[in-house]
Amino acid sequence: MNWRAIIQKLFSSKARRQFLQVALLGLLISVSLHVGIAVGLQEIGHWQTENVESSAISSSPVDSSVSSPAVQLMQQAETYYHAGQVSQAIALWQQAALHYETEDDSLNQALTLSFLATAFADQGQWAPANEAIARSIALLNAPGLNSNPNTSTVRAQVLTVQGELQLTQGQASTALKTWQQAETAYRQTHDTSGILGSQINQARALQSEGLYRRATTLLTQIEQSLHNQPNSWLKVTGLRNLGKMLRLVGSLPQSRAVLEESLAIALQLQDNSPESATNISGILLSLGNTTRAQGEIDSALAFYQQAAATAPSATTKTQVQLVQFSLLVEADRLTDVQQVLPGLQSQITNLPPGRLAVYARINLAQSLIKWGNKQTELAAKGSFDFSALAQDLATAISQARSMGDRRAESYALGTLGSLYEITHQWDSAKTLTQEALRIAQSIDAPDVTYQWQWQLGRIFCHNTQPCAAAGDVQNATVAYGEAVKTLQSLRHDLVAINQEVQFSFREGVEPVYRQFVELLLHSPLTPPSEGGGAKPSQENLKQAREVIEALQLAELDNFFREACLNARPVEIDQIDPHAAVIYPIILPTQFAVIVGLPNQPLRYYKTSLPQTEVERILTQLYDSLRPTAFLEDWMPAAQQVYNLLLRPVETQLAASNIKTLVFVPDGLLRNIPMAVLHDGQHYLIENYAVVLTPGLQLLQPQPLTQMRLQGLLAGVSQARENFPPLPNVSVEIDQIRAEIPSQVLLDQSFTNDSFQTRVDSTPSSIVHLATHGQFSSNADDTFILTWDGRINVKQLDQLLQTREGNLNPIELLVLSACQTAEGDDRAALGMAGVAVRSGARSTLASLWSVSDRSTALLMIEFYHQLAQPGMTKAEALRRAQVSLLQQDDYMIPYYWAPFVLLGNWL
Repeated sequence: MNWRAIIQKLFSSKARRQFLQVALLGLLISVSLHVGIAVGLQEIGHWQTENVESSAISSSPVDSSVSSPAVQLMQQAETYYHAGQVSQAIALWQQAALHYETEDDSLNQALTLSFLATAFADQGQWAPANEAIARSIALLNAPGLNSNPNTSTVRAQVLTVQGELQLTQGQASTALKTWQQAETAYRQTHDTSGILGSQINQARALQSEGLYRRATTLLTQIEQSLHNQPNSWLKVTGLRNLGKMLRLVGSLPQSRAVLEESLAIALQLQDNSPESATNISGILLSLGNTTRAQGEIDSALAFYQQAAATAPSATTKTQVQLVQFSLLVEADRLTDVQQVLPGLQSQITNLPPGRLAVYARINLAQSLIKWGNKQTELAAKGSFDFSALAQDLATAISQARSMGDRRAESYALGTLGSLYEITHQWDSAKTLTQEALRIAQSIDAPDVTYQWQWQLGRIFCHNTQPCAAAGDVQNATVAYGEAVKTLQSLRHDLVAINQEVQFSFREGVEPVYRQFVELLLHSPLTPPSEGGGAKPSQENLKQAREVIEALQLAELDNFFREACLNARPVEIDQIDPHAAVIYPIILPTQFAVIVGLPNQPLRYYKTSLPQTEVERILTQLYDSLRPTAFLEDWMPAAQQVYNLLLRPVETQLAASNIKTLVFVPDGLLRNIPMAVLHDGQHYLIENYAVVLTPGLQLLQPQPLTQMRLQGLLAGVSQARENFPPLPNVSVEIDQIRAEIPSQVLLDQSFTNDSFQTRVDSTPSSIVHLATHGQFSSNADDTFILTWDGRINVKQLDQLLQTREGNLNPIELLVLSACQTAEGDDRAALGMAGVAVRSGARSTLASLWSVSDRSTALLMIEFYHQLAQPGMTKAEALRRAQVSLLQQDDYMIPYYWAPFVLLGNWL
């Protein structure tokens, strides 16, 4: 085939050239969402689907005016592919590839093989996908082909597909290099859309490797490049895909702004073409997904409604409405659910057989199963027909099998198993789930596998926690253990490749860990003790402790939206023989505690108390710690929490000569200052040094180097960015400087650049920041205020970790005026995030900001004690808090309790 003639025909008009540029950029990003490139539906459970524009993509550069059997096969394959009939498309592309091989047309053969690789990947068939892309690359590297002027165009597209396959299989660094090569190829053809698409893909690979700063820098450059371009559909598509990428890396406000700009330009360029409607509908869907991630349900629903109204086809409208329906169920909009459901069911019934129809049925079924779980009474009264739903899923299974789509078959089987689970048809549920699991494992799909392992565990337990008496505890334990193991292996992919999973972390990931812990603690494998019933074995307790630490790590990964934390098992006895580690665990029906004492078996005790009651007590205690409170406001709750947490083990703590209590707090306990707990005679801080840690695996157990302390002190005392002034910051810094040799950056001198320079150039072992800051469950809202801006938690590693590993590591990071975000029950995640991301061995922070001279007094005493020979950081803080407690003006907990030490306490 004459490639030069085809290319000339393809680019014979400006309008067609611009359309193909837009289509190609859409393809570059659509390929990155490997499930349903053309279909527009991603994995079940990943409701933030927005590949609607790809139904308009011409994925092949062949032109209908060129008469050739291979060209006709390519066109037919594309039609089948966009209709979701992937198996048929594969068969036709294979025939086309043979035609091109016979005709010795290596360039077209290579391109066709890249389409085949993408289609095989859609179906989870990684071996043939990798084989097809390898053959494609080999053809392009053959001697003599480089002389063809069109080789760069094809090479760029093939490399784009190869990079996606590599990233999806966990080879992020390799994918990055491949997409850099693709960018080079696009530059050779002066293809702006290809260059931008390759750069966005490179940002995905960087983010996947945990290189957040480099990814953000690249995305910023892409955004600037797009802004500098004249308004066009290319710019619209580029901004839209950039907005999606920004959402996936967690930059939600920026994502929304970019998408709104994309929509504004699209509305200016709007005409009556299908491409125009596709773009506008797709942008509205993306805006719905971003606002949904921001928690703005009404806004998201409004965007979805507009996206459906402007959809260019019935199939696209159905896809949008499925996403909208999932949010209605999630938000408990029962009336809307009942109103939308009949029409949606009718639309799906009328879809032609194919991948779109299969995933549409599964998506709808999963939403209805979730609704059924929420509305059990209504479900029992026949709010929806379970038998009809089962029949729809049976149809989906049959169609998936006929297409050879093993991934879709696994999802359909597992979803049908879930339906039987909620209707308590245990044998059928188990059989279907085991078959779904077998298929998921056979195609190496761990992101699907863990869901069926978890489901199997629930089924063995008869969907009760703890396991019902009739449940199979042993098999349930195995299934849950395998699910957690799979999730651990998925850490990298879960947060970097399948970012949509993070939107439902608390629904689809966290419960796996918690339910497994509850199962372990309710599996008595030891005989009854003298004091009563049987207790979990030491093996179970150790595993439960490991699972809780794994959950803490997973939460921090989810917080950062990247798997960036390295865990190392640590034996507490090797760190401090006078420290006890306490794992409080809030479970649905009980409050459990695991205690590790040096050189002793783990201890376990529990209190039968509903989670709602535990959280009510903790909230009451937190709310009572205000400056205007009276003793009777906080004391009952402080004693109640002490009784739950420590009373059963207080004798053993004393007998073991424990000096330090290390808490690995769970849930709302992260927001509670443990120092305020009261045994009826003394506050906890009067008897023990208190430390918090996200887990012993994240500790760096070196003691504070006994050397002359040196500090880098920085602060903002004046009002900035709507934050009030902190007049005592100057006093605090002056008095600390009098206590230890220090360099100071105050007010105008405390800028981001000056702070970076001082950190890099000075050997200070302590970095003390007296400025406003906030800890939040959202990494974007966790920051430290400087004179000229903010230092985000994700930037801390770049600012501070440059010294990690050299001879002058940062021993202690002090944040004396930061606070947890009000009304955020997971805000202390931000504090833990700062602690681990800063690279400092220890972090001293405050749960709330105390704008008073008391903070300065506490800090001065802390540094005075820290300078004493053999003094640990935890003990220095304890003494400083007690000194404040003993002063009449500051004896209430509000002044001394919020200061907590995280990480290494030595």
